[in-house]
Amino acid sequence: MELAVQHDLAELEVEQGGTRIRVVRERSAQAGERAPRAAAPGAAGALPTEGLEPALEASLVKVEAPMVGTFYRAPGPDTAPFVSEGDLIKEGQVLCIIEAMKLMNEIESKLTGRVAKVLVENGQPVEFGQPLFLVEPRR
Repeated sequence: MELAVQHDLAELEVEQGGTRIRVVRERSAQAGERAPRAAAPGAAGALPTEGLEPALEASLVKVEAPMVGTFYRAPGPDTAPFVSEGDLIKEGQVLCIIEAMKLMNEIESKLTGRVAKVLVENGQPVEFGQPLFLVEPRR
């Protein structure tokens, strides 16, 4: 808990030897605490889907960040991204890495489909539940 307070983390999850511990810190609006981050302009629940057909947009599935951390599209700085827009993906395929507390966490697809849109730039911080990709599901 001390670590969460020290680094202003809202959530901390640790897994070791098959045991998982998750700590969620409740925030209050008392003086001296940081104000909550303002949403990005135009981010009132809307996803950047410009250029996508309306019928396709309605059928897309969001792949969300399962943790807070730094988003990486590739396993290394000089390597190709795990996936790009237009790529066909399979369930269990690695889509990206989220670095959290110096640990590299591979984020795997939970569905088969086609990557319609990559929503986050490489090296950008992501929040828990933030959409990372839009995927057109396929059977």
